[in-house]
Amino acid sequence: MSLFKNIAVIGGGSWATAIVKMLSENQQSVSWWMRNEDNIAHIKRYGNNPNYISAAELFPDKLTIDSDINAIVDAADCIVLAVPSAFLARTLESLSASIKDKFVVSAIKGIVPENNTIIGDYLHENYHIPYENIGVITGPCHAEEVALERLSYLTVACEDVRKAEWFAEQITCRYIKTNVSEDIFGTEIAAVLKNVVAIASGVCRGLGYGDNFQAVLASNAIREIKRFVDTVHPIKRDIKESAYLGDLLVTVYSQFSRNRTFGNMIGKGYSVKSAQLEMNMVAEGYYAVKCIKEINEQYNIEMPITIAVYHILYEKISPVIEMRLLSDRLN
Repeated sequence: MSLFKNIAVIGGGSWATAIVKMLSENQQSVSWWMRNEDNIAHIKRYGNNPNYISAAELFPDKLTIDSDINAIVDAADCIVLAVPSAFLARTLESLSASIKDKFVVSAIKGIVPENNTIIGDYLHENYHIPYENIGVITGPCHAEEVALERLSYLTVACEDVRKAEWFAEQITCRYIKTNVSEDIFGTEIAAVLKNVVAIASGVCRGLGYGDNFQAVLASNAIREIKRFVDTVHPIKRDIKESAYLGDLLVTVYSQFSRNRTFGNMIGKGYSVKSAQLEMNMVAEGYYAVKCIKEINEQYNIEMPITIAVYHILYEKISPVIEMRLLSDRLN
């Protein structure tokens, strides 16, 4: 089944690099946009991204890499967005070509902070892309493990299941297994919330809480995610599937989780600004928690973990005090 011929990836970070690697296993040609001209030259010459998951072996002869986003987008009929949500609007503002008739797949696990919308809604409202032309990649899959070609599982969601199945085929290979879903909203929201929970997990780790408490935190977190997604987008879904629970668990427990790392630094006493500067990577949960809190003001869903993280990051309440208060609310 070949619904689309030319795939382009937008973004130059870890996850974009991992997706390019997956696609290159099956495609003869993949287009790739990134800003950094030096990185482009390095990839063409040496076959790896010097700044992100440099262990990932790429295939330069299969790649068309350019810093001109319009040239890349014009030539593609399927576009994969893999930039941090906080930079999405800025990345797309230079687009002169229309993307409303293209199949746009979001690999972004975040919320657009300018207007508190998930990526699917943002694309629909600002670029007039029909929901059936919007896909979402989610699931428990760290870019670092893709680089090492460790077995990973991804879920591709789209209201048009044929398109989800088609894209799943493009990234399936010996180290990537896939399944499909129609729940683009639930998978996106769950992917956003798990980053917030990962920050909480990291804070607890930095404060010296042990594995027993981490397990209780994860158990409460999946219930918090379920309450939120079932209220905001009420459809039948199994929250125990890997796109929801699996993604949460790997982000909470993995050494590769940047949100967990960010939280760990906060728990050890770093300020938010100093932690961000030292990481040199975007922790999506930092932006997400503020957006989720503001969205929840119209629903009033019980979200103690989210509120605790918000208090620590934005109201500068002591992590020691906030986590002690949170521990009294968990069960």
